[in-house]
Amino acid sequence: MAMTEQNKMRKKMANTIRFLAADMVQKANSGHPGAPMGLADIAVVLSEKLSHNPKNPKWLNRDRLVFSGGHGSALIYSLLHLWGYDVTLDDLKNFRQLDSKTPGHPEYGHTEGVEITTGPLGQGIANAVGFAMAEAYTANQVNSETCELIDHKVYCLCGDGDLQEGISYEACALAGHLGLKDMVLIYDNNEITIEGDTSIAWSEDVAKRFEAQNWNVIKINGHCYDDIEKALEEVQTATKPTIIIANTIIGKGAGDMEGSHHTHGAPLGADIIAESKAKEGFDPEAFFQIPEDVLLRFRCALEQGELAEKEWIHRQKEAPLIEQNEALARLLNPDFSAIEFPDFSGDKAMATRDSNGKILNAIATAVPSFIGGSADLAPSNKTELKDLGDFPKGRNLHFGIREHSMAAITNAMALYGTTIPFNATFFVFSDYLKPAARIAALTKIQNFFVWTHDSIGVGEDGPTHEPIEHMSQFRALPNFYVWRPADATENVEAWRTALTMKAPHGFVLSRQKLETLKPKRDFGDVSRGAYIVKKRKDANFTLMASGSELMPCLKAACHLAVLGIKANVVSVPCLDLFNEQDAAYKAAVIDPNTKVLAVEAATGTEYYRYADDVLGMECFGASAPAEQLFEKFGFTQEGIMKRACKLMDVEYREVELGECKL
Repeated sequence: MAMTEQNKMRKKMANTIRFLAADMVQKANSGHPGAPMGLADIAVVLSEKLSHNPKNPKWLNRDRLVFSGGHGSALIYSLLHLWGYDVTLDDLKNFRQLDSKTPGHPEYGHTEGVEITTGPLGQGIANAVGFAMAEAYTANQVNSETCELIDHKVYCLCGDGDLQEGISYEACALAGHLGLKDMVLIYDNNEITIEGDTSIAWSEDVAKRFEAQNWNVIKINGHCYDDIEKALEEVQTATKPTIIIANTIIGKGAGDMEGSHHTHGAPLGADIIAESKAKEGFDPEAFFQIPEDVLLRFRCALEQGELAEKEWIHRQKEAPLIEQNEALARLLNPDFSAIEFPDFSGDKAMATRDSNGKILNAIATAVPSFIGGSADLAPSNKTELKDLGDFPKGRNLHFGIREHSMAAITNAMALYGTTIPFNATFFVFSDYLKPAARIAALTKIQNFFVWTHDSIGVGEDGPTHEPIEHMSQFRALPNFYVWRPADATENVEAWRTALTMKAPHGFVLSRQKLETLKPKRDFGDVSRGAYIVKKRKDANFTLMASGSELMPCLKAACHLAVLGIKANVVSVPCLDLFNEQDAAYKAAVIDPNTKVLAVEAATGTEYYRYADDVLGMECFGASAPAEQLFEKFGFTQEGIMKRACKLMDVEYREVELGECKL
């Protein structure tokens, strides 16, 4: 069958993308040309369907496009340039170079038009599910039967590697369960990974897998424009999520290298590129060619996007219910000053997971965009938002036992624009979500991680459930703030600070009850990460601690005075914030003329930046009641006093461990 004029133009547009990608990788002498060349035909037809505005990349009702295979960034940047985003031809020529707008993998906030940072395979799929969940929640809050203010699609391009990652199973199973009708996954089924044909390690029936997960399944030839168009039209009226399985050829258009795994992650070579260009009527000697008629077609996105946004704004003005726009405004502009934080000054003792649950509910009551849930641990994490219903109409999210996808989903929800998410699990299971927490830190996403059961205080569940090294690894993560409040009141102050910061935060919370330190006490400055809780005249020693270890430090300090050790006591709810303070503040909190002992029921090696010694965990925990474990590993008044005496070269002797005025 002869190719129509429309499809001839589409082919020319696709070849433009192919050769731009090939030239970018060749000039950089590194990168991944195979996927961009294989996906070029789909990208062209998707360009015709995509509703977005290059003049306003933050337009709320735009379609989201996520590239889960972030290594195919040459395709992403080519499209952004062709559509008219702030990505110039010179930016394409600087692909993968220092300080360019076009790094090896796409980074949110660094390159205009990139919806979210991707690269670690599979996470982009979960991110797309997160965008679709945020869209569904927002639509339920602001749409009416006669006026839909939120009605866009979420598209995600993925490959074989993405679907092999476990996170994709987690996220897609949840999307199917929730019936996220606006989620469209376009699977680049080229049957190639780095080592060769996928058959060496993979033989599952992807279509049956997604059918079993309650998805629509559409199979197409990924190089047939009519097939692609028909599939993209079909998803517009879908009633559940859709996967388009597009059979493609990796390195399409790369001459003898078509279909080879060698096109995945290396330049094609000048000769192959020149031959390929000549075959398609492009100048083999020219680089970064964009025919004028091709650019005109792609740049239609500028006018079409501007018109689409203007129509949406008009729709808002015509909305039959004022409440719709008011509801949308409340989601877009959260008022944190309206939060009535609970007062815990009258409580003698409370686990910080319990106080945190009350804080979460106070925030949610005042802020309708605040939404979240747990990986099947809400009763233990204390994260249920009472009387606020379940997603998609309510604000309690049920992720199932899917920690990794939970974190990646909430990362995307945080970037959507109308939702402020939190997620929760036991601290030890933060291992399962670390890659997504790392992306949150890299991108400075305001995602709130609630991690309960913070230490050996977990007790009888034993070392498999007792986090030891976890705080150290998250404190080592740039742009990530770990909070371990010492009591309920400090927990409130931690949240007050975290809500003002555009960064991810981890709240590490106790299972066991912690005594309230001082009702209505002066905090110094929790927002600076550490402060003096107890100051002694002529101090020669400093104890610093977080969480459950602060109270035994306070009590130990009282009795150390009898032995001639005058100890200041410093609470460190957020060591990461304290690290950012100036030298003067640090010296005011930790007197440089004192010996310093840090105490924490974890590895705690990061405290050596300030401490002469660290009383921490040097092995895994054990299974026993929490009190016995704290005694076994030395996190008691007596254990702290012995370690202090050793550091100060003072002979330890037993003193009466009675009550002391704190």
